[in-house]
Amino acid sequence: MMDTLLLTKLGKFIHTVQQTRSHCHQNQRIIRRLFSVHASRPEVTINDVLSGVDKTQAQQMHEECILVDINDIPVGTASKKTCHLIQNINKGMLHRAFSVFLFNSKSELLLQQRSDYKVTFPGHFTNTCCSHPLNIPNEREEKDALGVKRAAQRKLKHELGIHMEIADFQFLTRIHYKAENITADLHWGEHEIDYVLVAQKDVTVTQNPNEVKSHRFVNQKSLKHLMSRAKSEGILITPWFRMIEERFLFKWWDNLEKLEQFNDHKTVHRFC
Repeated sequence: MMDTLLLTKLGKFIHTVQQTRSHCHQNQRIIRRLFSVHASRPEVTINDVLSGVDKTQAQQMHEECILVDINDIPVGTASKKTCHLIQNINKGMLHRAFSVFLFNSKSELLLQQRSDYKVTFPGHFTNTCCSHPLNIPNEREEKDALGVKRAAQRKLKHELGIHMEIADFQFLTRIHYKAENITADLHWGEHEIDYVLVAQKDVTVTQNPNEVKSHRFVNQKSLKHLMSRAKSEGILITPWFRMIEERFLFKWWDNLEKLEQFNDHKTVHRFC
């Protein structure tokens, strides 16, 4: 009789522990369920979406990005692949990113053409550097956008061989945009809160061919000419660069010596 009573109590105790563990992980399960990649949809399975992708670019798709809400408050993390699947974007998944605009002493803007190996927007012309802070301590730091600036420092070196100091970057503002991949592939897209960083410095460029197909310095006239003929001549432009160029860029460009007047760290400008 005593053994039966002890077994009953032990069973109840184990059940209670299991319930407690279940509640502790409830939020994690909800997030995974909401943004999971379902095997019943073969067009977006893990194996298929990376099939044929350059090995180096595919490896980078495992990097952990910072998920945010529409007010840029961190809410979790997800792989670069998960963040850029259009299936998850259409459910509202949003991540943190940055765009660097680097000018030389002649006030020319450094553009890059993304490599044809890139998963999203291959072969597109865009601003100097565009990428994401990662879910690592020194790139999560919020104060003075230090985490984002460190990420920009890392990627400029990786993509263009450019060494920058943190003090070289000026954080102006943020934009929120969403775009499907071009040419549309039904798999990939972007949905980002994008930190705009501006710098002015003479640099030597050594481009990484896996990341960058070409680069050039342009003045305002040259850029306007490029943008005006892009559609008719089939020149590809990233959507975030076009949005920023149309709305903000030339105001900043005309005032590189007094950019502080454009600092707006409270607003997230909505393009979607």
